[in-house]
Amino acid sequence: MTFKELKISEPVLRALAEKGYTKPTPIQEQGIPVVLNNKDLLGCAQTGTGKTAVFAIPIIQHLAQQTNFGKKREIKALVLTPTRELAIQISDSFKDYSKHTSVAHGLVFGGVNQQPQTVMLKKGVDVLIATPGRLLDLINQGFIKLNAITHFVLDEADHMLDMGFIHDINRILPLLPKEKQTMFFSATMPASIAALAKSLLRNPVRISIEPKKPVIDTIDQYVYYIDQEGKKDLLLHLVKQAKSKSILVFSRTKHGSDRIARILCKAGIGSDSIHSNKSQAARQRALADFKSGKIRVMIATDIASRGIDIQELPMVINYDLPNVPEIYVHRIGRTGRAGHAGTALSLCAKNEMGLLKDIQKTIGFTIPVVR
Repeated sequence: MTFKELKISEPVLRALAEKGYTKPTPIQEQGIPVVLNNKDLLGCAQTGTGKTAVFAIPIIQHLAQQTNFGKKREIKALVLTPTRELAIQISDSFKDYSKHTSVAHGLVFGGVNQQPQTVMLKKGVDVLIATPGRLLDLINQGFIKLNAITHFVLDEADHMLDMGFIHDINRILPLLPKEKQTMFFSATMPASIAALAKSLLRNPVRISIEPKKPVIDTIDQYVYYIDQEGKKDLLLHLVKQAKSKSILVFSRTKHGSDRIARILCKAGIGSDSIHSNKSQAARQRALADFKSGKIRVMIATDIASRGIDIQELPMVINYDLPNVPEIYVHRIGRTGRAGHAGTALSLCAKNEMGLLKDIQKTIGFTIPVVR
């Protein structure tokens, strides 16, 4: 199937062609027609499946085809997302897809001066991509009104809840019109997420895309059984053993990622941490240093790591095992890309054995133990 067969408008098709996009991904093939037909959508899919296009392309097309479009510029579509990195990626997609239309989009997130954002809002935008905290700040200051919203997207809902944004979401939802099209995306669907989806959506079409697993076959995976206190010494040994290789280390917590970075720096290994408590400037600087090779090791939490996309990353180390097995697949998928060799090492303490069993059940593979 091609994008043209999905009944996408000519201006958007032209933009897609210019970016080299010709064939839709499975979630795009299933989801774009649903959203174009004005139905609510419940999408269970991870980052990397192409889900941004599922809501971005129909929103642009719907707005551009409105008979009164351009007469009064007010926010008609709101995309709510948990992190700045993801918000920036979504904004870039809207920029690409709307290139040959007059649909204007804006981006607001915290950790930076709000003045450029308020100037943009005063000029007016049709689509707003936002993180919850800054959105509420600007609503409370009178810069944003949501009464004209016709399209609402809640992206990465499970990470929204993990980051403690549920209270912010509950404050935002009553400000939206009752009559609107809603698109809800989450990589996992625990009871809390299912309940939130049920409260938001009206007769939704559900689409579930399984995470790609073949990439695992191209990655050498090993696990070390180690007590929690011994992890820091083992990590130092592994990093030194890897010599000049760039390494992405995953920590479950922000505090943990900072502590690991300090340990490595003290040992003379160029390192930095990236997590949601750091300013946008600090995160972008750390990411640039890692990509350029100025620092060898980046320690990241799962949420902050979503902005890290390095084609030739040779090694990933799970300092802490993730609570959700699918996240393990996402983590190790950062290495072994585009035919390059990749290695994923996991440090497993006694209290993480249950998590390891869940991971192995999910990937259908018993990870070899290094003794």
